[in-house]
Amino acid sequence: MLSGAKKDPQIITDTWEKLDPLIDGVVVHEVRHVPRDHGIITELYRPQWDPTGMPVVHAYQSRLYPGAIGAWSCHARTVDRLFVNQGDLKVVLYELYVGDARPALVILPIGVWHGLQNLGDSDALVLNFPTEAYNYVDPDHYRLPSDTTEIPYTWKSRASAVRLRSDAK
Repeated sequence: MLSGAKKDPQIITDTWEKLDPLIDGVVVHEVRHVPRDHGIITELYRPQWDPTGMPVVHAYQSRLYPGAIGAWSCHARTVDRLFVNQGDLKVVLYELYVGDARPALVILPIGVWHGLQNLGDSDALVLNFPTEAYNYVDPDHYRLPSDTTEIPYTWKSRASAVRLRSDAK
């Protein structure tokens, strides 16, 4: 072996599960598609995938246009449970990629700032099953612009125009 050579570390298990270190409290449960004679079934949520034990009280879907960035957001009381059911999406807590080929339920604990970026050429769809229903009078939603200096991350734009949430400008 050459003196400067470094051995690759283990990055997956022998059952092909990723060994990425996660932010404390973040859970990623990869989901397998179930091929059927008429198409594919993908389970979105099962209580045993969520170690918080909190009930699902609200569900909604977000659509991100190609190249769109939805960042940054955080909650003081609510745990987000995101499921990407269409498209290739970057979920930034650390660089986490999920999408059609590798669907996953991503559980984001209270206080974890997160942002989403559509990496594909078509719309990406994200379902959220938060632990608290959206409170229209007193929203548990805190935002920072996508280019904030408070979070040490720079979004990389694609060749097409980047679209930002209207409140992020």
